[in-house]
Order: sequence, then structure tokens, then C-alpha cells
Amino acid sequence: MANEIKRAAAAIHKSRAIMFCAGAGMGVDSGLPDFRGNEGFWNAYPPFKELGLSFYDLADPKWFDENPRQAWGFYGHRFNLYNATQPHEGFEIMRRWAKGKSDNYFVFTSNVDGHFQKSGFANERVVECHGSFSHLQCEKPCDRHTWPADDLEIIVNEETMLAEESLPSCLECGAMARPNILMFGDMTWISARRDKIVDGYASWLANVPRTDMVIVEVGAGTAVPSVRRQSEQVAQSKYAQLIRINIRESQGPDGTISIAEPGLAAIRAIDSALGSLN
Repeated sequence: MANEIKRAAAAIHKSRAIMFCAGAGMGVDSGLPDFRGNEGFWNAYPPFKELGLSFYDLADPKWFDENPRQAWGFYGHRFNLYNATQPHEGFEIMRRWAKGKSDNYFVFTSNVDGHFQKSGFANERVVECHGSFSHLQCEKPCDRHTWPADDLEIIVNEETMLAEESLPSCLECGAMARPNILMFGDMTWISARRDKIVDGYASWLANVPRTDMVIVEVGAGTAVPSVRRQSEQVAQSKYAQLIRINIRESQGPDGTISIAEPGLAAIRAIDSALGSLN
């Protein structure tokens, strides 16, 4: 593992552009719950175990129509948790790496917690492929409008996981509002915010010369492989070195630098190795 850490540091050191890819495992070191499997989810939310509802059951837009208090109990609790949690030191270290490349970077993440932006990454350089809790939308939707969730306050009874009244409503039509995030089987998600940033991301990728880029992927699993697929596709098309940090699923295509460690521990180790190269 020490050799892989050194290889990762060397790849970052020689690169001229850096891409960060992150899945749910990136947030575990910040103290966010690990929803891996039903038991992991139910350990974090015992009331839903009593109801026999899994993460996949609850992450369905139908609840905002059928049972809004339950929908906002689930999503409101996560919103409050993400806002109250400080990103771990690894975000700051990665931000420093990006500055070392004259901010020639992009982030691609499936996380909806906004912790990259909270750590100083520019919003226009963070592709949140599944959307973000930072904005709300109409649950119908009545139009393609989204708005900031800056003033959102959701009070959740943690014994029942039901949200208390009053619940957020659409600014245009007054119907129920929902987070602007992609849910399972979601036909009403408004992707306009994400799509605008994707345009900038595509332009950046097109202008990064082949072999100039390094990709640092942290905590992206195979259950929802959006991030892993993206990092592998970019690595192949740009002849970029892929560094995959994942305590359970670190293996990748031939040439991948695989680091089977928790995200923060691996980032700190790579940063320490980088110090001897600068």
C-alpha cells in the first residue's frame, strides 16, 4: 500500500490538471452515515426499519404526493444533517492540490450534500450528477424553475421520522416542493442546474491535453456506479492516471492505482508523500 501511495503522489505531482470524483464514501469521515445495505440504513434510521422501508423505497418522488410528511421526514433529516456537518480535512487538502494546478480542475460527484462547495470549491466546477439539497423544485413540476434552499427549515420528529407542518411549497403554484435531487424512478427531476455545469465540464475536458490529467476518485462504489463509470471513461479517453481510493472496492481497469483505505486516511498519506516531492 505504501508503494501505491507513492505512485499516487507522483502522478498528482506531475499532472497539470486534476479531476476529483467522489461517491458516498467521501462523506463517511465527516461523520455522515453509511447507507450501505438495508442494515446500514436502518442503523441510522430505526423508525424506517419498523415500517419495513429501505433507502431505495424512500428515495422515490411518489412520497411527496402520497405522504409529504414522511417524504420530508426522510429528506428533511438528511438536509439538516448535511448542513450541520463540517466537511473533513480531506476536502481542504484536495482543494490545495487544485490550487497547485492553478485551479485547473473539476469535481464530479454523486453526493448531494454540497460539501465540496462548503470547502471552497467553485460551484461552477462541481458537477453534482444527482443534483443537490442546495435547491428546491416543484414536485409536479409546474415549470422548470428551481430556487435556493437557503432559508429552508424542516423540523423532524426523530421518533416517528415525520416532518412537522408547515412544509415547503412551490414558489410558482403553491404545490408541494421537493429537493432538486434525482431519486429512483424519477421522471420529474429538473436537471437544468446540473446540465449548465455539465456544459462547462465538457468544455474543460475537451481542452485538457491527453496525459496531462490525473483523476482522484474517493468512496465511489458499484451499487450506483455513476461516478466510477465517469472516472473510468475519462481516464480511458484522456490517457489519464486513475487513482481509486475505496476501502471495499478499490480495484479498477489495468493501470489503476488502487488504494484500499478510508478516504481521509489515504488523502492524508498521499499529501504527506507529495510533501517530499515539492
